[in-house]
Amino acid sequence: MKLERLRVVYFSPTGGTERIARGVAEELGRRLGLEPEYISFTKPEEREGEYRFGPGDLLVMASPVYAGRLPNKLLPEYKSKIFGENTPAVPLCVFGNRSPDEALRELVLLLEDNGFQIAGGAAFAGRHAFSDKVGQGRPDGEDFAQMADFAGKVAEKLAGDALPALEMDRGEIGPYYTPLKADGTPAKFLKAKPLTDWGKCSRCGACARACPMGSIDRETMEAVGLCVKCQACVRKCTVHAKYFEDGDFLSHVAMLEQNYARRADNQILL
Repeated sequence: MKLERLRVVYFSPTGGTERIARGVAEELGRRLGLEPEYISFTKPEEREGEYRFGPGDLLVMASPVYAGRLPNKLLPEYKSKIFGENTPAVPLCVFGNRSPDEALRELVLLLEDNGFQIAGGAAFAGRHAFSDKVGQGRPDGEDFAQMADFAGKVAEKLAGDALPALEMDRGEIGPYYTPLKADGTPAKFLKAKPLTDWGKCSRCGACARACPMGSIDRETMEAVGLCVKCQACVRKCTVHAKYFEDGDFLSHVAMLEQNYARRADNQILL
């Protein structure tokens, strides 16, 4: 295939998905002789227009996994704003060391519906947004070696005249994962929002600038809109003033730390 550009689109509130997207894209670029062009789809203003890619482009699209699927509040924007024209694509999902569940398959089907041909896909483990103890140190050297191997195999496929159809279950996508509390019962924290320790807050606005939904008031630093629990405000606060205290949320974090500190396997689809 004659490829002219390598373009990388990512939604990455805390930087983990971007890091893995870059790891794969850099190796692909080296193999294909192309310089990756990075396109953030993270901030509201970055998602205002459409992105269209032609047959001479190679798209790497990277998304985090939320509750075992693509983020439900981003899914409509993925569908309505990212389009190909027989464009080869490499979907990537990044999961917080529990499981990618249906996310990778969901992203493959979405891209196929939007005019892309899938060269290969993968789900790589990263540190969980909720806890440093879950996926600690991921991605590590072993992960990056697997990314390089994956990128090499994709590059080999792209060297041919045409991409063979990807062999994959194309049935209905399953439900979202139900978060659990430490006692095994469902954790209900959809309405939970970040709080602020005003004794620490410097009102610098870092939390408001980091929020991918534009849901933190830039004057008051209060959460005033939809919260997707991405933890961007918590992790990017310069003085550690943002936090969650919702009981179900904290119990879910405890459950994750108890059951998912083990090393999860990456998922490769070629």
